[in-house]
Amino acid sequence: MLPIRIAPSILSADFARLGDELRAITTAGADWIHVDVMDGRFVPNLTLGPPIIKALRPHSALPFDVHLMIVEPERSLADFAKAGATTITVHQEVSPHLHRTLSQIRELGCRVGVSINPSTPAETLEYVLPLCDLVLVMTVNPGFGGQRFIPACIDKVKRLRALANKLQPSLDIEVDGGINKDTIGEIARAGANVFVAGSAVFGERDYGKAIAELRAAAGAKA
Repeated sequence: MLPIRIAPSILSADFARLGDELRAITTAGADWIHVDVMDGRFVPNLTLGPPIIKALRPHSALPFDVHLMIVEPERSLADFAKAGATTITVHQEVSPHLHRTLSQIRELGCRVGVSINPSTPAETLEYVLPLCDLVLVMTVNPGFGGQRFIPACIDKVKRLRALANKLQPSLDIEVDGGINKDTIGEIARAGANVFVAGSAVFGERDYGKAIAELRAAAGAKA
C-alpha cells in the first residue's frame, strides 16, 4: 500500500511571507510542497515562475511538487528543474507529444508527473503510464483555489488505480481541488494517496493539527 502524503499548496499561503509559510508547513508535518504554476493562457491566472521557486528552495528540504498549468511546457522544463523542482507535472491537454515531454522530465533528473482535467478520461494516459511516477487528477477545474470538489472524479481515480495496478503499480495518484476532511476519505478509498490541500491547511490557524486531521481522515495509520 502506497503511503499517504499531504501536499499543502502554497497558492493558498500568505504571499507576503512565503518563506515563513514554507518553514511553518515543513515543521507542521507536510510531506511535499505543492507549487502551482499558471501562465494566464492554459488557465486564467498568473502565478509563480522559476525565479520564485529558486528563492523558496532554501526554506524547506521537502520535495517540491511543481504542477505546470501552462502551454508549451517543454520550453520551460529545464528552468523549473534548475530552480529546484523534485516532481514536474505537465498537463495531458497541452502536450501533443506527451511521451517526448515526459521523457524530457526524466532526463532532467526530476520525477515525472502528468495531470488531467475533470473532463479528461483516465484512459488517455494508458500508453504513457509506465513513464510516470505520478498522475495528478484535477478534482476541480484548474486555475482558481477554493472550488468545490467534483464527485464524478472519484470513479476516474478508481479507473486510474486499476490501470496503474497493471502498468505501474508504484504510481502515486494525486488529487487536487476541494480536498478537506469531508472529501479526502472517499477519494483515498478510491485509490489516491497524495492530497493537495490549500485552504484546508492554510485556512486554519494550526497547520500541524490541520495536516494531522487530513492524514487521519485519509485513513493513514499513526
